Amino acid sequence: MKRKEAPTKAQSKPKKPRADVPEYHLTPSVQEEDGSVQWPAPNSQIERAREIIREWQVALSQKQTLIVPDKDADGLSSGAILRHTLMLLGLPADCIDVHLLSKGNNVYSDVERQAMAKHKPAYIFVVDHGSRAGPPLVDAEGTTTLIIDHHEATNDDFPEKSKHVSACHSPPVATSSLLTYEICEPLHPDIKDRCGWLCVVGTHGDLGNTLKWEPPFPDMRDVMKKYTKKVLNDVVSLVNAPRRTATYDVISAWDALCETAEPKSVLEAPRLLAARAEVSAEVERCTHAAPKFSPDGKVAVFRIRSEAQVHPVIATRWAGHLQSKALEFVMVANEGYLPGLVNFSCRIPRCARSRDPPISIIEQLRYYASLTELDDADATAQGQRTSLIERIGDNFARGHVQASGGIVGVDEFEELMRLMKIGEKTPKKNDESGSPVKAKKKGGIDPGQKNTLMGYFGKKGTTDAAS
Repeated sequence: MKRKEAPTKAQSKPKKPRADVPEYHLTPSVQEEDGSVQWPAPNSQIERAREIIREWQVALSQKQTLIVPDKDADGLSSGAILRHTLMLLGLPADCIDVHLLSKGNNVYSDVERQAMAKHKPAYIFVVDHGSRAGPPLVDAEGTTTLIIDHHEATNDDFPEKSKHVSACHSPPVATSSLLTYEICEPLHPDIKDRCGWLCVVGTHGDLGNTLKWEPPFPDMRDVMKKYTKKVLNDVVSLVNAPRRTATYDVISAWDALCETAEPKSVLEAPRLLAARAEVSAEVERCTHAAPKFSPDGKVAVFRIRSEAQVHPVIATRWAGHLQSKALEFVMVANEGYLPGLVNFSCRIPRCARSRDPPISIIEQLRYYASLTELDDADATAQGQRTSLIERIGDNFARGHVQASGGIVGVDEFEELMRLMKIGEKTPKKNDESGSPVKAKKKGGIDPGQKNTLMGYFGKKGTTDAAS
């Protein structure tokens, strides 16, 4: 009779089912005052944006126009859609400038404001850079500034003298490229054919290539059929690569998008192919760092050192793999991207995306930074020290509620790790007398049991010797 084999470890432990994440387009929408769906942004903001872009206000004025797109596929595609729209409306190409930020800077820094002012623009379109209250981006008489964005913000989170259109409070939240496309598409009959693929590239860059183009999203079946989903997704990968390299040559990605009406040609750009290979190798080198957890298991932190911007990629990758009932977000901290600073990216793991109430990384980061390291006795002796959130600056907890991050000093980051108690073990439980409770050993032998193997063999050995 054939002996039945014992089940292997893999067979005896069934795989955990993947968390059921609702389709993005099914996120409940909000309504305008007239009962219509408010999407992709409030109608009043969309109409104001169209008025600024319209032919009679911009194109026929022949005034210098500056486009300031973000460095990723979403931002660059948004800028390319705007550029095509303005040219279709009659604005000459030599009247359109582009400003791409330097590595590690944000559009609201003094250095970038001065660089934008040198173009002497009459119109500035800032796309996908997030929002921040402050002085005008370019404080010149007669300059019109329009900010197109989808990052978390309130109406007070924008520069003075600027107009804005934001998708952040009109779920399902559109990407900046999708918002830009929806603004521009009615302005000229050729925009759909010319810019549809750019909309898909930018949207897949932010929301992933499994997104379903169902209402309220526009129907992109013709675009997918014409260019194929594979080609468009490959374009996303290539366009995202240069900004992640140590050399940070974003201009090569911008030129590749703007100088073609055929996305397949982007796949042949030598610099983009080289950049993707460089980034892939760096991701592979850094992605195997071991995580450390907070004592409650809510946060997993990976620490890497790279001159390339690979921390967001690694955070996204681990967010798709780690599974835990306690885990709320994954953080990847890069201590080598900018001298003296730590750049970090946070993502909500797949297993936590459908939790109710939903997790907000921005709120969680701000909560941890609001704590203080001093206990009551220390606070009395040394004086109440201000919390980290009051000292950490504006480049902290920016972006989206499900994909946030920041840029902070090394000392501030180490303090944040202490406040989050990363790497600390869960305190042991004590019994009523205050002594640590010892964990029970599973499957152990009762120490009071008298009939033991050694006793049995000992007796057997004595009998054999006597005989």
